[in-house]
Amino acid sequence: MITADFDRLTIARGDRILDIGCGTGRHTCGAFRLDGVVAIGADLNFTDVLETKKGLEFHEAIGEHGGGTWGVSVTDITGLPFGDDCFDLVICSEVLEHIPDELAAIHEVIRVLKPGGNLVVSVPRYFPERICWALSDTYSHTEGGHIRIYRKKRLVDLLEKAGTTQWAHHFAHSIHTPYWWLKCLVGPEKEDHPFVRLYHRFLTWDIMKKPSLTRFLDNLLNPVMGKSIAVYMRKDGGKR
Repeated sequence: MITADFDRLTIARGDRILDIGCGTGRHTCGAFRLDGVVAIGADLNFTDVLETKKGLEFHEAIGEHGGGTWGVSVTDITGLPFGDDCFDLVICSEVLEHIPDELAAIHEVIRVLKPGGNLVVSVPRYFPERICWALSDTYSHTEGGHIRIYRKKRLVDLLEKAGTTQWAHHFAHSIHTPYWWLKCLVGPEKEDHPFVRLYHRFLTWDIMKKPSLTRFLDNLLNPVMGKSIAVYMRKDGGKR
């Protein structure tokens, strides 16, 4: 499930792309499919980084890539092991809502981005997330879970004060929103609940098959109940 829309971005051969907080590598593998780029996945969770590595190796083995290179790193977003101004694009998807020191994280992702380079940040959207918090205390108190809810204005203000300018945004994954509401209603830990399992099977089928009907419904409902908001920022001091 990729949130960043690569089609909105100008990406050239040789560009270096960092997916920070990569999880199991959805955006890293998506970037690796682009023509001739260097795709780097980084996360604090060692197990997730291994899964990202396996995914990249799989795409390489079957030839499903753009002919570029890749790498992975176990690292903390508040202290990235990369030099200043070294990435053409940074993706930070569903990460900031987990980080206690959000300002340090924002400083780091912008520090490693080249002037004029693009930063894509996605977080859970305020309205659907607020309902999740209202339905379940467990949802918002899980270790390593979401510790804050962002409104779009606050997120953009934080990023702009750190040296970027917004140029686009969109909402995504509306058909995933009822799944999370359902999980919170029955209990986030109850993965074996029959309704939760049924909806999860539907979402897995949708991700794998991408039927035109659900794509249409997802796009239609995104402005109203999209689960995530993605903002597109450009680092000040250059042209891109």
